[in-house]
Amino acid sequence: MTPPVSELIDLLSLERLEDNLFRGQSRDIGTKYVFGGQVLGQALSAAQSTMSTPRPAHSLHAYFLRAGNVDAPIVYDVDRTRDGGSFSVRRVTAIQHGKVIFFCAASFQEEETGAEHQLSMPEVPAPEDIEPQDPPPAAVLATLPVKVQRWLDRSGPFEFRHVYPRDELRPPKRPPFQQMWFRLTDPVGDAPALHRALLAYASDFQLLGTATFPHGISYYQPNVQMASLDHALWFHRPFRVDDWLLYSLDSPSAQGARGLARGQIFDRAGRLVASTAQEGMIRVRADATAALKAD
Repeated sequence: MTPPVSELIDLLSLERLEDNLFRGQSRDIGTKYVFGGQVLGQALSAAQSTMSTPRPAHSLHAYFLRAGNVDAPIVYDVDRTRDGGSFSVRRVTAIQHGKVIFFCAASFQEEETGAEHQLSMPEVPAPEDIEPQDPPPAAVLATLPVKVQRWLDRSGPFEFRHVYPRDELRPPKRPPFQQMWFRLTDPVGDAPALHRALLAYASDFQLLGTATFPHGISYYQPNVQMASLDHALWFHRPFRVDDWLLYSLDSPSAQGARGLARGQIFDRAGRLVASTAQEGMIRVRADATAALKAD
């Protein structure tokens, strides 16, 4: 297993402090603050660790309250809200420096059969038919802030292949739609709980960015300020994150310095395995200094 994948699995493997209390570390991947997907994945890992019956998670609804500090651990406090006949609910609060930075509710259900339907997967090229995207040239990277350089030039645990790539440093105006294939770069075990936590982590990539497409802006521009406000994730069917998954994204609206984005995740067979939604803050400042001031 390559270092980026083993580091990510370690990141999602929390230290248990008490029955319902866990501690997770953070990793600087080039984002200004703790990557939202990290907190989502760790919170779900914490909730799953308190389940005494084999009920898989089917949904997660979260709010990001404060930016996380990548240099400090995060404590996850799990409330065992309910264990019913078929469903269980866990509430997870993430705390850093004595303040709540995030909270979520996760719902779990015993496996059942019932009515079933789904929307069809978009017709897109197979991942093998899409060339991997090269990082920007070294001369271009050298002109960017250090954290942006690290983000764009890194070899992360996930591989992405965009159906319609966009130059994020010089973004054109485009309709608010995109599709991309992604997968974990190494095979991992068969534990469904691990795959769900890994998908929660990956689901935060590219989601809010879809809302910037019609405006010709991107997270990498120094006068653009973006932050996730909430995140919803529904698990529909079994999946593996170490095989290719298609992330089909759209943004129905942006207004009031906020953008809304939605996503559907399909496996190679065309099965809809998960859905996402997120609203985030999107501000375009007059200068880069103003954009550095986070709320």
